[in-house]
Amino acid sequence: MFKRFLAGAATALVLLAHPALSQDAYPVKVVKLVTHSSPGSGSDIFLRNMSKYLGPIMGVTFVVENISGSGGAKAIAALAQSPADGSIFYATTPTYIFTSLLSSPQYTYKDVEPLVNVFTDQEVIFTRTDGPFQSLEDVIKSAKESRGKWGASTPGSLERQSLERLKKAADVKAAIVTHDGGGDLLIDVLNGTVDIGVGEYGELKPQLDGGKVRVLAVFAADRLKEAPSIPTVKETGYDVVVRKFRGLAGPKGLPDNVIKAWEDGIQKVLADPDYTKQYSGDVLTPDYISHEQYVNFINQFGEDTAAFFKETGVTK
Repeated sequence: MFKRFLAGAATALVLLAHPALSQDAYPVKVVKLVTHSSPGSGSDIFLRNMSKYLGPIMGVTFVVENISGSGGAKAIAALAQSPADGSIFYATTPTYIFTSLLSSPQYTYKDVEPLVNVFTDQEVIFTRTDGPFQSLEDVIKSAKESRGKWGASTPGSLERQSLERLKKAADVKAAIVTHDGGGDLLIDVLNGTVDIGVGEYGELKPQLDGGKVRVLAVFAADRLKEAPSIPTVKETGYDVVVRKFRGLAGPKGLPDNVIKAWEDGIQKVLADPDYTKQYSGDVLTPDYISHEQYVNFINQFGEDTAAFFKETGVTK
């Protein structure tokens, strides 16, 4: 009995001395979270806010890195060539699929592994408060009369596709100006370089609170409960509804223990009262999708998008 006790005590000391051997310990201490967005953009804000609350839950230190350029292709390439040891992940949005389908990057969304989804984010059309536009109807009227300039983030982004679809629905020929991210787009909206921009409510919140920008419409199927006075694009007369998912992807071949740690961690952080207050203020809708389901979701989204691009003549 005494020998068994000593053996058990020795094992416990080994586990304490080497926490990585514990079944509950995450395999690395520092995790890099990568986004193709510029600082202050939607994905950048999403990662930085989430990591503050998720770090203590998972017992790791998160570092956010912005790898902008090529509509996310550079960030995907960095992820695809990294080890699948749980040390690096990428913030997924529809952009990383659009970029893969609309160009010929060396690495595409198929070369990385979807991890989990976290939120659905609502896309809104906004303009500067001191500008000439009071409604989406004003913007469309101006585009019919003088073409106009509309702003989106990266060339392969959901925001860009949203505006392309709105152009077609409204039968206008507005020029769509793309940027490196939402932060750069916001600057051009505020200085009047573009008439309107498309972005997420969360990244616009400081400017909304400061009275710098006005939201004209939301691309969601229903009005935002946080801002019920803002009409949907569809209500305005243009049948365009989009859904922006926000999740994570890693290198191919993620081990089971890493996947489980993230599935458990995301569910816990979404239930955290302090984080709930944070993301509710950013108008993010919790939309957890497990790893297995998210892989299927991304594959289906990619297939459906490729078919849509082909049917509409965007791609051959």
